[in-house]
Amino acid sequence: MESASQDINLNSPNKGLLSDAMTDVPVDSAASARTSVPEGLTLAEEEELRSELAKVEEEIGTLRQVLAAKERHCGELKRKLGLTPLDGLKQNLSKSWHDVQVSNAYVKTSEKLGEWNDKVTQSDFYKKTQETLSQAGQKTSQALSNVGSVISRKLGDMRNSATFKSFEDRVGTIKSRVVGSRENSTDGLHSPSGAGDKPPQDNAPF
Repeated sequence: MESASQDINLNSPNKGLLSDAMTDVPVDSAASARTSVPEGLTLAEEEELRSELAKVEEEIGTLRQVLAAKERHCGELKRKLGLTPLDGLKQNLSKSWHDVQVSNAYVKTSEKLGEWNDKVTQSDFYKKTQETLSQAGQKTSQALSNVGSVISRKLGDMRNSATFKSFEDRVGTIKSRVVGSRENSTDGLHSPSGAGDKPPQDNAPF
């Protein structure tokens, strides 16, 4: 019976399916999980680069921890010194502006602007424009001076005219009359004879 069953299993139609399934299972799972080696690198070079990458990542993590500890210590020192975040911002801005001023880009830009300024100020167009503006300013000043002279002369002519003198004489006459009337009224009020003109009353009892 056992030999018959073995013959049946060996002659079973599923025998080929079992062997095919076994051949589909990978022998080395680690080798299949490994990524393909980049072109131009050997397996040893790849392993060396991966080892170096792991070390660099570990160093980055350590540096981050050290930086965080330094920042906390810096914050404590600023708090003890009474420095506010605004002071730190001003210091950072001042340092940033200093860095900008000493940077090559800023220096080159300043030199370029200086060259352009020299070229503009030395150009014929700039010189002609400056001369035109200067002449216009001189003409304006001269015109204003002439206007002032004309006004002064007109006022002098007006004062020397007969109408103005007559008006001035009238004003002087009116002023003298007003002043004279005030002086007369003041003298009448303070005169001692004002009370002597009227005889004193006799208040003696009967």
